[in-house]
Amino acid sequence: MGTPLHRAGPRGRAGLHRRPHAGGATDASAGEYSCAAQNRDGLLLSRKARVQLATLSRFHMHPESMAVEEGGVARFQCLIQGVPEATITWERNRTALPPDNPRFTLLPAGVLQITGVRRADVGAYRCMATNIAGARCSREAWLGLSGEHLSGVEPTILSGPQNLTLTVHQTAILECIATGHPRPIVSWSRLDGRSIGVEGIQVLGTGNLMIADVSVQHSGVYVCAANRPGTRVRRTAQGILMTLMIQRIAPADEAIYQCIAENSAGTNQASARLAVAPAQELPHAPEGVRAAALSTTAIQVAWAEPAPEVTDSIIGYVLHIRRAGESESRELQEAVSKATFQHVFTNLEPSTTYSIYLRAYSPLGASQDSQPILATTLGSIPAAPGFFTKVLNASAVQAFWELPSTPGSIEGFKLFHRRLPGPWFEGPQVLGSTANSYVYSDLEPSATYEIKLQAFNGNGDGNSSLRLVSLQDSVQKPDMDPARPCPCSVEGESSLAGIVVGVHIGMACIIFCVLFLMFGYRKSLFCRKGAQSSWTVPQGAEPGQPGTRGAKPAEMIELVTQAAPHVAVTVERCPAQQVTD
Repeated sequence: MGTPLHRAGPRGRAGLHRRPHAGGATDASAGEYSCAAQNRDGLLLSRKARVQLATLSRFHMHPESMAVEEGGVARFQCLIQGVPEATITWERNRTALPPDNPRFTLLPAGVLQITGVRRADVGAYRCMATNIAGARCSREAWLGLSGEHLSGVEPTILSGPQNLTLTVHQTAILECIATGHPRPIVSWSRLDGRSIGVEGIQVLGTGNLMIADVSVQHSGVYVCAANRPGTRVRRTAQGILMTLMIQRIAPADEAIYQCIAENSAGTNQASARLAVAPAQELPHAPEGVRAAALSTTAIQVAWAEPAPEVTDSIIGYVLHIRRAGESESRELQEAVSKATFQHVFTNLEPSTTYSIYLRAYSPLGASQDSQPILATTLGSIPAAPGFFTKVLNASAVQAFWELPSTPGSIEGFKLFHRRLPGPWFEGPQVLGSTANSYVYSDLEPSATYEIKLQAFNGNGDGNSSLRLVSLQDSVQKPDMDPARPCPCSVEGESSLAGIVVGVHIGMACIIFCVLFLMFGYRKSLFCRKGAQSSWTVPQGAEPGQPGTRGAKPAEMIELVTQAAPHVAVTVERCPAQQVTD
């Protein structure tokens, strides 16, 4: 089993022993080695040395692109395995991030957190994994700005603590990163009410909890809370920190469990038998859970107080709430103390149905989920809808409107109409929530009507929207008699074409007057000057008559304006004059 290295003389020899690598490494040299020295007095083995094949896997998780509002929070994560464990660094636009920037937090698990995002942070991010086996880079993820303006945004936990199982003296890092405006305050507590302590405790970034040199006393349920400054509004998330813990113990778990510790000095082991006792160690699921809507944004949840012997083993409750039909990844969590048996969820959406359940926690873990219940927040009446009308013919009008962007906010519409000046509306004509038009037929020609539209839901009728419509103009086509006023368009809307024609006619009148005055003045002046000279015009001479030798007929000039093609102006000139014999 050993390979001789050299002989130490007749009194003894030394050998090299190797135990094959259990992981099935392809390198034949990988495995555990020990040095054996043997003589006639016996065998002595040295400490074991392990030779491993350095490896670096492909990325199991790549960072994903995201767009956040300016001043918000961004989070990227990558995951890779390596022997030895790879060192993770991050780059933006292929340049290493500055290590001294307090807005960038790098967690050992391959997480990058960016708080207070600025325009300068926009770019392509990737993580680099490096060990002695080589280096790999992840795919790039783009960080952009969404263009939204932060104002009064409720706190939201982007990533909460995960359940961790560690050995004694390791370092635990519980992640908690939250966003909102104003920036939420992140705090930590234990669900059992015990103090976290200060020795070995450090906060990384804006809310991550690091516990150095973990001991058995550190095990428990840790609650991260994101509070909006100056208010009682908060969001929570929790994670369990432990060594070895078997949750929801069943009789099948009875066995002998062995713990083996090994280092360069050797190995040691300890064993213990687990027996499942009839006594219950995990609490029952909370019972008697009920919920009631308090307002359009609040729901109160209450549950039955357990028996005193059960309460002693409980360290707290965690409530879970999400919109009905949404995935668990979108749920919110709230942690409360063991002496609390009701809680109010606030900042919810109006007229929205939520699914709610809760768990009771003991030092050993959580109970089963309570029976989930549904509760719907109160809703407000719908806003006044905007709608339009269109005259189809002498006795028909169509009303049409836009449907709301949020489905379920209304249950239907009500239409009313009346013939003016009548005082009473007729109707309602009730339509479904998906209808967006209705045609009134058999109306009285030449009449004026008022149409009213209302949206309604379970909370009542919304405010009304009114429109006036006249059927007078649809009876006959208006004539072009200038003595009659210009017919008004339906519902009092001005006509752009009528305005343009009016402007053209006005301009034509002005040009006509100017030309008339100008040519009239020139004619008078020209004729007057001609009378003072030797030029004469035969009296009574008519064009084409004898005695008008060479007489030219009066010239007619037709002036046509470009602005009004249908207006023509005719101006008569003075007739040409001849020299008398």
